[in-house]
Amino acid sequence: MRLGISSYTYTWAIGVPGHPRPPEPLGAMGLLDKAAALSVDLVQIADNLPLHRLSPIELGRLVERAKILDIDIEVGTRGVAPDHLRTYLELAERLNSPILRIVTDTADHRPSEKEIVSTIGGLVPDFARADVVLAIENHDRFKARQLADILRRIDSDQVGVCLDTVNSFGALEGPEVVVETLGPWAVNLHVKDFDIFRASHLMGFTIEGRPAGQGRLDVPWLLDELEAMGRNPNAILELWTPPEETSVETVSKEAAWARESIAYLHQFIPD
Repeated sequence: MRLGISSYTYTWAIGVPGHPRPPEPLGAMGLLDKAAALSVDLVQIADNLPLHRLSPIELGRLVERAKILDIDIEVGTRGVAPDHLRTYLELAERLNSPILRIVTDTADHRPSEKEIVSTIGGLVPDFARADVVLAIENHDRFKARQLADILRRIDSDQVGVCLDTVNSFGALEGPEVVVETLGPWAVNLHVKDFDIFRASHLMGFTIEGRPAGQGRLDVPWLLDELEAMGRNPNAILELWTPPEETSVETVSKEAAWARESIAYLHQFIPD
């Protein structure tokens, strides 16, 4: 297991649609520098920094910068359209990424379980030839058992789970259910801490992000459970940082949370 950061560690610094852009938005190159400053040598670049929009020259510079900093890159995207997945498979090969992390849904396409099985199943030979594993992230539409059923139907070592510790609250499932159900397929891990508290009027609850180690996620339990299942995925820090009044304050808070989180996680994942 290796510890890394993600483009979703610095979501506000990159820019959140519908919210004011930061004065100097963070790009892929800057994300590598963030990793170096935190003494981690793994970066996952996901759909909020879409790699397919980089020119060949920009992509080449990213590869060269990663080599200079001795940082490995994992590739991520959103959607299951075959041509799109083939494009990102090529990017994974170009960047020597052992996985391609995906979220199945896009803003205008919510594929059925049958479509996911058919589409991804048809691409398994391509992923096998490239020696890249497709990591499907549990999100908020499918319950864990549905995603497990999708994986059983695809039935390939080239397809597994990017296990996220918070997303499935949207499907009314907490980390215990997600780890128990999807842990055996985990090929990548998103460590995302959280708290749950009552609304001020007492009618309802809020789920809100926290720095790793400062919320309700039991990180030692999480890592022990995966180890007991024989899984040793890379652990990628993601943050749900509540915004402050200004973009500058929010970005500063997010950076502080990243530092605190990595310092905490290094206790359990020293590399």
